[in-house]
This record gives sequence, C-alpha cells and structure tokens, in this order.
Amino acid sequence: MNDEFYMSLALNEAWKYQLLTYPNPAVGCVIVDKFGKILSISAHKKAGFLHAEANAVFMALCKINSNFLNKFIDEYKAKFGTDFNKFNSKFDQILDFESLNTDFVYEFIIKNHENLLKNAKAFVSLEPCSHTGKTPPCANLLLNLGLEEVIIGSKDRNKIACGGGEILKNNGVAVKFGVLKERCDELLEPFLAWSNGNFSFFKLAMSLNGVITGGIISSEISRTHSHEIRSLIDLLVIGGNTVRTDKPILDARLAKNPKAPDVLIYSNSSKFDPNLPLFQIKNRQVNIKNSLNLAWEKKFVMFEGGENFLKNLPTNIKWLLIYRSNRFLNEKSLNLDLNLKILHQENFGDDTKIWYKIIH
Repeated sequence: MNDEFYMSLALNEAWKYQLLTYPNPAVGCVIVDKFGKILSISAHKKAGFLHAEANAVFMALCKINSNFLNKFIDEYKAKFGTDFNKFNSKFDQILDFESLNTDFVYEFIIKNHENLLKNAKAFVSLEPCSHTGKTPPCANLLLNLGLEEVIIGSKDRNKIACGGGEILKNNGVAVKFGVLKERCDELLEPFLAWSNGNFSFFKLAMSLNGVITGGIISSEISRTHSHEIRSLIDLLVIGGNTVRTDKPILDARLAKNPKAPDVLIYSNSSKFDPNLPLFQIKNRQVNIKNSLNLAWEKKFVMFEGGENFLKNLPTNIKWLLIYRSNRFLNEKSLNLDLNLKILHQENFGDDTKIWYKIIH
C-alpha cells in the first residue's frame, strides 16, 4: 500500500464529521505499524473531544495491548469516578464520552505507550497542532511515541497552531508533507472560509430521481445528522415560498444538543401566518428580509429551500450537501442547470450523503 492509500482512509473518516467539529477543522488520522498493517483509523469528532491523532493513537494502543485499555479504565475511574465498564470496555465508546478529560488521556498515553508504536507511521490530513488549546499539542504526543514517520496532507496555516511538522522533524522524526494535498485542502475549505468570516452552504434532501418536494424524503439518520449541524450553526436561511408551502419547524430536536437555530426568511413579502411551526420555537430569533446581508454577517450559515432558491444561489455559497434517498418518487423532479464537483460521498443508512463543490 502507498502513502496515498492510507491518506485516503484518513480523509474518508474525517469527512464523516465535516461541520460537526466546529469551531475546529475536520481532521483524519491513520496509524500503521512498521510493516504497513493498519492499526487504527480515526478522526476529530467534536470540539473539546480528542484530536484525530490522539484518537487514532489511543485506538492503536488498545488494539496492540488489551492491558493498555484495562489500565486506562482503572486509573480513570480512580481519578474521576467514571466507570467505563458500563460501555463494555469498548474504546470507541470511551473516546465518545462527553466529559472525557483530554489532558488525562494525553498524559496516560505518554506514560504508558511502552514503545508499542516504535517505528510506526502516522498519516494525518492536517499538520499536527503545536499549541495547547482545549487539548494538549498533538505534535508532542506523536513525538513521544518513537514513530518512524509522520505523513501530512495539508500544512496548517493557523499562526497559533502551526509548526507541528517542524517540531517532529527537529527531533528526529521523518516528516512528509503534501500527500493528497488537493483533497486534504478541500476538506479544510469550510473551516478556512469560516475562519475568514463566513462559511455558507446549501442543504438538500432528494430522491434518487431528483424529487425534493412532497414530505419527508431522507431517512432518520440523515435527518439526525442535519439536526446536529443545525444545532451548531449561527443562522438558517430559507426561502419564503418553502415556509408557506412546507410549513417546516426547522428545529434541531433530533440532535444531542437540540438548540434550534435562528432563522432568516428570505422573502419579498413580510406577511406570514404567525402560527406557523417555525415561529413557535422559544429563544429563537426569526428575521424576515428581502436581502441576504444578514447571512453574510454570520460565520456559520445553512441555506435550505426549493428549486427557485437553488436556481438563484448567490456566488457566496460554494458548497452543497445532499442527502439522497435510494427511492424513486412519483413527483416532479428538479429542473436546473448547476455545475458540481463531488468532494465526498458515503453510504448513510438507506441514503447516500454527498458533499459537492458548486462551480459558479
């Protein structure tokens, strides 16, 4: 297997959590032993959780030595009182634990890795961070493991977090940049747009034959994923015709943190039935405007709507997320001219989740 193969695995894992990591970037990591055997494939899943590198290292060490996991469970319980045995000692469930103390995990790995990853390799879609934020620096973590090489897709442009590659290289670890760089940069684009002031994207549920109307189209797993994103955004923009026709509630009730987003109804008319569901959400601000200026003032914005909205997308919107059902529906399908580039697609329950770049 070549470097590109392993990096593609890291990328595919990271795309699963695209947007869910905000305000952090989506990052994937693969650990292979000195013979090229894959030990772990993981990603950063949520802000405040372990970074991709720490997740992958933890999983790799658990795979190599079951005593590593058992010792971790015992010491974590002794310090914090958390009994991970209720998870049946599955390390993936432990790493998804909401209150997991990341400082403890990093320290535990450094003290207990026993050189089990000596001469192994790490493939990371983004240069390992060099600073202490909500988690300790990943460059220092990797440095302590005795790795032979760290292969990196994108160089970190953040002045605070960058420099991890230099730390590793200056301490005797071989470092290679630029493997699948274009694809790794594409993974980062939403985060960089957000960092520069605004990331806006259009979300759509669609049948296999292009139908987007007529009630619920996507599966529950797709709707849950969409609600998880809604719980993180600063603003949801929807066309006035869609509000009047579909009467959506536009909340995040399926998310773990069901915080409903504020809404901008884009409409030339300000007249709407005040009893519509989206107006009934507490602590929500709903704006009705014939301009999208408010959307560009926010950092993280989701657009939803119908065919007319898609036909008249502003050039600011460069990304499209489609949950495509594997069903044909007996309704009118979309009819529009839109040039798209597929960034990533994956099976998503009974649906297919597809990220596109819109070519204006």
